[in-house]
Amino acid sequence: MHASQGRSAGLGLALASAFAFGGSGVAAKPLIEAGLDPLHVVWLRVAGAALVMLPVAWHHRSLVRSRPVLLLGFGLLAVAGVQACYFAAISRIPVGVALLVEYLAPALVLGWVRFVQRRPVTRAAAVGVVLAVGGLTCVVEVWSGLSFDVVGLLLALGAACCQVGYFVLSAQGSGEQAAGAEPPHPVGVIAYGLLIGAAVLTAVARPWGMDWSLLGGNTVMNGTDVPAWLLLVWIVLLATVIAYVTGVVSVRLLSPAVAGVVACLEAVIATVLAWVLLGEHLAAPQLIGGFLVLFGAFIAQSSTPKAPSGPVASGVVASGPGGEPAGTEGELSADRAAS
Repeated sequence: MHASQGRSAGLGLALASAFAFGGSGVAAKPLIEAGLDPLHVVWLRVAGAALVMLPVAWHHRSLVRSRPVLLLGFGLLAVAGVQACYFAAISRIPVGVALLVEYLAPALVLGWVRFVQRRPVTRAAAVGVVLAVGGLTCVVEVWSGLSFDVVGLLLALGAACCQVGYFVLSAQGSGEQAAGAEPPHPVGVIAYGLLIGAAVLTAVARPWGMDWSLLGGNTVMNGTDVPAWLLLVWIVLLATVIAYVTGVVSVRLLSPAVAGVVACLEAVIATVLAWVLLGEHLAAPQLIGGFLVLFGAFIAQSSTPKAPSGPVASGVVASGPGGEPAGTEGELSADRAAS
């Protein structure tokens, strides 16, 4: 494929991935409001996607022996942790707000780099953190006493922290490819991450206690009746399987910086979809704050000290996920890991 054609295809796939990830919360919220527990919705999403990806996992079964820590970390953090925190958050606060809070993750990564790894960070990165935090104060309207639910805000921050954990885990394997080790297949890692995440969420969510009859009825999306099963198909196939796979391929065709910029559109797409489909309107200060969060997160992400590129990631990841990671320095792209 010609280089320009490859970039065009990569841009199209990155946009498709951002759109697919951005719609996860919009499709999930009516199910939650219909009576499904947020953890049960997360379990349905992850278990359904894991079932679809089961043939891929079998094809790459050698990863279980060669990369068990990577698969476990991906399943616990990028899948189970991000999704559970994000879906629990949107049950209490607007979708756009939850996802914008999640976009503090790149800024939090800088905190890890500076205070835990004791590595210097650039002035531009510090400015990015200040912008992101300042934007967050506008998003949650701190001047009105955190009118959005504090627990919901903490859950969204939990999703961001799970993303940070994934970034750090990924960076620790960054030297393996340079040492001549064979890189793991990114889609195989995603498949096993979904399987492990589904297993963990099964123990936590206990889906056998779920009211399955709700899936056969209708939900309400901004006054319009929508079949619950249709939203479930949207969440599993579009917002999870297609979102992850298109994200992986797009990063292979684009530079990480370009993929990161496109991934930031996920929060914009989620906010617009929530506005149109759910009637969740954000005030002008919140929209301005959301722009500052995204802009600050992008500066922080692009200014993070980069380790050598690795088989899965080298420390700079654009979230996608419902908070799911959406872009990496190496071969794996996954967030929102997530919302």
